[in-house]
Amino acid sequence: MSPAPEQPHLNGAFYGPPIPPKTKSYNRPGRRGGGGSCNPLTCCFSCICSCIFNLICQILITVAIFLAVIGLIFWFIFRPNVPKFHVDNATLTRFTLSPTNDTLYYNLAVNMTFRNPNRRLGIYYDKIEANAMYHGRRFATAEVQGFYLGHKKENNVSSVFKGEQVVDDGVITKYDSEKSDDVYRIDLKLRLKIKFKVWFAKSPKFTPKFDCDLKVPLSSKGKVSSAKFERTKCDFDW
Repeated sequence: MSPAPEQPHLNGAFYGPPIPPKTKSYNRPGRRGGGGSCNPLTCCFSCICSCIFNLICQILITVAIFLAVIGLIFWFIFRPNVPKFHVDNATLTRFTLSPTNDTLYYNLAVNMTFRNPNRRLGIYYDKIEANAMYHGRRFATAEVQGFYLGHKKENNVSSVFKGEQVVDDGVITKYDSEKSDDVYRIDLKLRLKIKFKVWFAKSPKFTPKFDCDLKVPLSSKGKVSSAKFERTKCDFDW
């Protein structure tokens, strides 16, 4: 048996076949599924929609800024003030509560002063609704004929509330407590529809509300309260 061939002496380093370098693999998307491709029509439509949306936003912002500037200029030039109202006199000749059917019989006459405090604005009173309330319960409503009030002008208005109204237990309790003095707390609420006039132009309609807290003494036949009615200012009510 022949001896095995002598192995060459190795110095510790091994030289093998060269390792090929790693290459990046790219997956090309197929025609179906996965998607980096864009339909030209879809892209064009999205671009148009985006442009239209941005244009609308810019127009709305411009209009809002324009209206704000116009409103600010209008305010500094004309300085509109809220109309002023006073109840000059209130006469209560009947305010009787029936003990049998809980019906309130009333006869109330009210004289009011409407004042326009503005120097450059006129006021059209298209509708004036006056509601007479007694401790939260409306017992009468009266319509006042509309009118125009010029700059720094006043107008006296009268209204009469006469009739009857069924009331609840809460009102009866309040009535009994005020009957001894014959001075009744009546709340007069005004609901208005007004327009402002600037030169030859008219503003849109506004619907402000005013609240007049009255203390009205009873002055019926044979019975007159010692209290006197005091002129009362009406407050703006939201």
